[in-house]
Amino acid sequence: MKKPTLIIGLTGGIGSGKSEACERFAERGITIVDADIVAREVVEPGRTALAQICTHYGNDIIESTGQLNRSKLRSIIFSNPDEKQWLESLLHPLINTEIRHQLTTASSAYAILASPLLLETQQFQLVNRVLVIDASEQLQLERASQRDKNNESQIKAIMQTQLSRQERCARANDIIHNHGDIRELDAQVEKLHQFYLELAQSSAPSN
Repeated sequence: MKKPTLIIGLTGGIGSGKSEACERFAERGITIVDADIVAREVVEPGRTALAQICTHYGNDIIESTGQLNRSKLRSIIFSNPDEKQWLESLLHPLINTEIRHQLTTASSAYAILASPLLLETQQFQLVNRVLVIDASEQLQLERASQRDKNNESQIKAIMQTQLSRQERCARANDIIHNHGDIRELDAQVEKLHQFYLELAQSSAPSN
């Protein structure tokens, strides 16, 4: 199977509905490479990165199950920019390599790289088009608080680390306005899916 000639970068703020949109593209047979999942995979037990993190921070950073204690690591890097930089210099190249591998081995007509920080990092360089899932900040707060059981101040703090809606939408090739119900979302996904199939077909090398 040929690798996809078209890679779509799907992004959006917390609570915008990225996962719901991805599910609907996946239902249509499209390969989804999720940067968040890849980021978890590269620090699984047995991986070199986890051993390096353990060496750097000590055994307390590992839970009794052998898994990385993510909450403890988060508290360390959020309070120390140098530690955040050290961790990113370790993990970002590994994440990038794995994302590239998964994209090039995808078997669908086009593939989607889903990443909340697509535009905040260099990941946008891996894609041909940027699709933004957009929702009002109030909707983002409501959805994220219901889903993650976070309080409003925590969600707002996360939103502060991401691009603003205006900046994100300004860099988009395509936008899904996710302010309505699931049927409205599905209709927008279907329209873009057909468009992407046409783009992928037109960009495919002729035999």
